[in-house]
Amino acid sequence: MRKILRIATLISTAVLTLAACGSNDEEPKAPSAPSGVTAQAASATSVHVMWNQAPAKAGLGGYTVYRGGKKVKDVPATRNMTDVTGLKPSTAYTFTVRARDTDGTLSPHSADTPVTTPGAVAEDRKAPARPTGLTGKSDGPRGALLKWGKAAGHQGITSYDIRQGGTRIHSVRGDTTTARVTRLRPGTHYRFTVTARDAADNISSASRSVEITTPRGSGDDPDTAPTAFRATTHTADGAYYLDLSWLAPRTGAGTGVPSYQIHLDGAFATTLAWGGEPPRGRATHSMQVGKSGGTYRVKLRAQLPDGNWGAFSTELTVTTGGGRP
Repeated sequence: MRKILRIATLISTAVLTLAACGSNDEEPKAPSAPSGVTAQAASATSVHVMWNQAPAKAGLGGYTVYRGGKKVKDVPATRNMTDVTGLKPSTAYTFTVRARDTDGTLSPHSADTPVTTPGAVAEDRKAPARPTGLTGKSDGPRGALLKWGKAAGHQGITSYDIRQGGTRIHSVRGDTTTARVTRLRPGTHYRFTVTARDAADNISSASRSVEITTPRGSGDDPDTAPTAFRATTHTADGAYYLDLSWLAPRTGAGTGVPSYQIHLDGAFATTLAWGGEPPRGRATHSMQVGKSGGTYRVKLRAQLPDGNWGAFSTELTVTTGGGRP
């Protein structure tokens, strides 16, 4: 009897051991190593590191940047670039990036990315001239192509920074005057500028802006334009008003749209911002357009969760009347 109990105990222990070993297969896997890592010398003492941002559904908690295998900076998951400063002039460096999930698990290192900082320069606080002649066009529903004229700088231009609505989103070498911007949203309006940076880390003022609207393609994100747009008129206290109503686009944010831009006759007229909770169904707004009758072309667009402006609604033509109210 004792022998039988001993055998049963051994079998039970073996089963528990196998179950414990098998549970390792169910543990979450480490995230994939970031791809597309680049390192661009921004000045004699700084390097700009960029990489391809993982999709939101990957559930990452952030990224970690390494210089020669040594950790130098943590970056939140919402960003895919950073500046590494305090470097030595005329020095070769190697950078890698690792992705980090919300539990702190790190991915393998990305491929080594070498870069050499330019030579030291005399102290200089004079900013380069701003880039000129910026032009741009859409490059499919998720990209844009930008081109500009070479800027002049006393210490030479080491890099150009591309900015979207004032926020830097990309950098290219100082001997390059073109850039392709990716990861844009289909059917969305964007505004870009470019700044120049010299070897002393002085930054120019921004170029003139260029505005680009990406086209929509089959199977792309839901349309960002307000729908079921309507426009009527009324008069009150000696003035004419446009009465607008529409359905908000589905932005995927789970909340209403907090702000809209209204355009009259092809030009920006006003920004409408809700003071409280945005309406979930049909939104309405009445705006004064003057004390004499006239014909207006009106359209509007929504501000998206990422801060960009979506596509315009259908443009409507409205006549307020030919005489005084």
